[in-house]
Amino acid sequence: MQQPEAGDKSRPLPSPCPPQASLTDVSFYTRRCISEDLSWSLVTVPPLTELCLQHIAHNFENNPILNDLLPEHQKKVVERLSTSLPLTVTANTVSHEEYWKRCCMERWQVCDVSNYGDSWKRMFFERHLENILKFFIPNTTDPEQVLELIPLCKGYVRKLEINQFLPPLQVDPKEEGHDLSDAEDEAETGEVYKHHYNLKELITSLPHLEELHLIYDVKSCGMNFEWNLFNFTELDCSNLASAVKMCRNLKVFKLTRSKVDDDKIKLLARNLQHHPCLLELDLSHNLIRDHGAQALGKLISHSRLETLNLCNNQICHLGAQALAQGLAESSTLTSLNLRLNFVEDKGGEAIGRALLTNTSLKCLHLGSNNLSEPTAAVFSQVLAQNTSLTSINFSCNHLGLDGGKQLLEGLANNKTLTELDLRHAEVEQETDFLIHEIVWANREAVRLASLQHPTTEPL
Repeated sequence: MQQPEAGDKSRPLPSPCPPQASLTDVSFYTRRCISEDLSWSLVTVPPLTELCLQHIAHNFENNPILNDLLPEHQKKVVERLSTSLPLTVTANTVSHEEYWKRCCMERWQVCDVSNYGDSWKRMFFERHLENILKFFIPNTTDPEQVLELIPLCKGYVRKLEINQFLPPLQVDPKEEGHDLSDAEDEAETGEVYKHHYNLKELITSLPHLEELHLIYDVKSCGMNFEWNLFNFTELDCSNLASAVKMCRNLKVFKLTRSKVDDDKIKLLARNLQHHPCLLELDLSHNLIRDHGAQALGKLISHSRLETLNLCNNQICHLGAQALAQGLAESSTLTSLNLRLNFVEDKGGEAIGRALLTNTSLKCLHLGSNNLSEPTAAVFSQVLAQNTSLTSINFSCNHLGLDGGKQLLEGLANNKTLTELDLRHAEVEQETDFLIHEIVWANREAVRLASLQHPTTEPL
């Protein structure tokens, strides 16, 4: 390229400024040269404290030193912790509810912390343990999966709700190459197949366990349905009975929809007698008959039970009479539910006579028990004398016109009953209306009294 000769003024020299730029263009003069290092930034270097906290959070699994930090620094570290950290690291180190809230929200779509004493950490460990037990397969799942969790969660588990127990996998004898032509071997194999996970070692290691809700059932079995999937075996019952007996802080025990029959309930009742803390027992939707009810009658009089639910069983008048005897001797039972049984008038009259002396029972449910006028006659006396009952349910019975009138007579001077359910009890409409007025007046009097003398619940 030809260079301009010195002194040649015919060609202008290039200007150091762009053609459009003027001397007053501030943006031109404030430009800065940025290095070619792509990691270079104008951001201010973080304080050393922040860098240290980042390092602690990044290496928390290998060096969990959370408790040695100041409270404000602990919060910053917890905000950076991953929810995928092993429980062996976080269980007894991280107590911040914000971290366990993140763990719960990431794992479950529905999280109602009010059901867990407003503790996210308790919710996480209870639901985590429940999920492991629901999908535990005996002889297949490693028991250490449950046992190694005990020291991590035993301080936080207050309640367990397990609505499924899987049986062992059924082994095809042809695959094993065994000759099962012997009938005894076949029976033995079938018996072993039905047993479920033994809860004894687990729940006896949970010192704060207060509620235990169990259903021996299988969910979503689909085309693999077999009746023996739903069996609550004698061995299951024996293991559970001894476990509950040793769980000294248990207050609520529910064993529902598990095909519990008389033999099994007698074993359970025997182990629950004189339990120091048990207050509520729910055995609804089972196969309990009169002999089982007799065992429960003894349990009522030899325990501190306050609530007994026997809804939808097969209890007849003999069983109801045994329960009535226990009720007459009990000073703690406040609620008895016998809905959907077969107690009939002999059983209903026995329970009514027990209530002439009992002073603790407040709620009684006798719906759908084929009761008629003789039972109403006895309860007419009960309503006239008893001052503790606040709720009675006679729905879906055959009390008839005379039965309704007798209940109305008994209510004439009653001031404590605030609920009397007579739906589908064949009571005359006018009688039902008059009974409703009396009960409503009692309920209103109780409401006004509570406003005048409010009771403060202990914190």
